[in-house]
Amino acid sequence: MVSAFSTGIDKSNLNKKMVCKKLCLLYNIIMTADIQKHYRKIRKILLIVLILNWLVALVKIIYGLSSRCSSMAADGFHSLSDGTSNVIGLLGIHFACQPVDKDHPYGHKKYETLFSLGISAMLFLVSFNLIKQGWARLHHPELPQVDINSFIIMIITLAINIWVMRYENHRGKELKSDILISDSMHTQADIITSFSVIASLIVIKLGFPLIDPIITILIAFFIGFAAFEIAKQSSDVLCDTAVFLDDRKIMDIVLKTKGVRACHKIRSRGRIDDIYVDLHVQVNPNMHVDDAHKISDHIEEAIKSALPGITDVVVHMEPRED
Repeated sequence: MVSAFSTGIDKSNLNKKMVCKKLCLLYNIIMTADIQKHYRKIRKILLIVLILNWLVALVKIIYGLSSRCSSMAADGFHSLSDGTSNVIGLLGIHFACQPVDKDHPYGHKKYETLFSLGISAMLFLVSFNLIKQGWARLHHPELPQVDINSFIIMIITLAINIWVMRYENHRGKELKSDILISDSMHTQADIITSFSVIASLIVIKLGFPLIDPIITILIAFFIGFAAFEIAKQSSDVLCDTAVFLDDRKIMDIVLKTKGVRACHKIRSRGRIDDIYVDLHVQVNPNMHVDDAHKISDHIEEAIKSALPGITDVVVHMEPRED
């Protein structure tokens, strides 16, 4: 009789474990499908931007070199680096969209942030080369050819860049994508440099050709600053900089939960679309573990509902006397 009873319990436990495994598998399939769909959208945007960037770059480089206008050619090489950063972004997306596995229990999303550093490195390299080129042209000046075609090319490519930057930045914020936002900052630097090139063309036409290499060097510094901004934002995520500098929002949510006496040691890290939070909550020391667990679950759901982008909340329960 005892044996039969034990067998019944074992079968019941086995069935529960099988149900749990199936639910976990179903959850992973759904999450993987959502992640794949999310990154397919980002990949499509990057491909559109890549084609436009390379089209703009080729036009400016070919005309800039043929007319001996170093500032236009420099702007073209900057646009070419935009295209290269799109390729880096596509590689980052490929790795970031991989599902959770045994070696990566927190997922692969930080690969997107890691590859943003590749975009930053490309920008630093372009900046350094343009400074070298501009410095050389200051000591060995050449008279650039400036005509109506120069202005037409710059105005058309500028309009394309403005559309690309606004489109990519809007979609990046919408999809909470580090790659798209970083790349839009890259394009924003390209817009600033295009304005400076147009200004230099006007000054050259007025009879001051020396302005061309000076503008080239200024463009290089703009690019370098954009590279620094991207590197800083990416390193903040990779080095687990706090996402919520003000803990008051989380604390207010926790203290509204019935049974909670205090809350402290709130920590947050991660990307804006993949935030991990852990905190310590103090409750009545005589509280039953089941009740404490319910409070923990309620806190997790309340925080996730109130604050977007939170993936996981870990609550550490502590006893506290009145």
